Amino acid sequence: QGLKESAKLNEPIFTPSSKEAVGHHDENISYEECEVRIGKEMATRVKEISIKLYQEASAFALTKGIIIADTKFEFGVDDKNNLVLIDEILTPDSSRFWPLDQYREGACQPSFDKQFIRDWLESSGWNKTPPPPSLPLEVITKTTQKYLEAFQKLTGQDIKNN
Repeated sequence: QGLKESAKLNEPIFTPSSKEAVGHHDENISYEECEVRIGKEMATRVKEISIKLYQEASAFALTKGIIIADTKFEFGVDDKNNLVLIDEILTPDSSRFWPLDQYREGACQPSFDKQFIRDWLESSGWNKTPPPPSLPLEVITKTTQKYLEAFQKLTGQDIKNN
């Protein structure tokens, strides 16, 4: 309550969700529900590791001119019940990357992530019933440029020359 659009929070927050079947959206759950599903000790570990990973990545990205507004991490356990970080980590598909030099609290932010595609789909009139409409080449090209720019800023490398 009382937050402005795109305002920085004082501390990172942990927002667990369930992992749903392919084709279905993951569902946000309370921390208490997370504890019920995976146990209190495991929930605590997942929360602590998630926040630490975010803080480290966020601090690094800031030195490269990028704000990591949010991200998601997915965890699983191996056959010995060891916690394992799985799936993609800190990509434009799983995170919101904003250019630091253009950040303005109280406004929507330009980004280096898939929000551009989401915005196009929203403006296309698609009713969110599969299948989605085909993306125009312009949208694909612009999204590719955004992803490449994020990669270059974060790594200092030009992927086109590798």
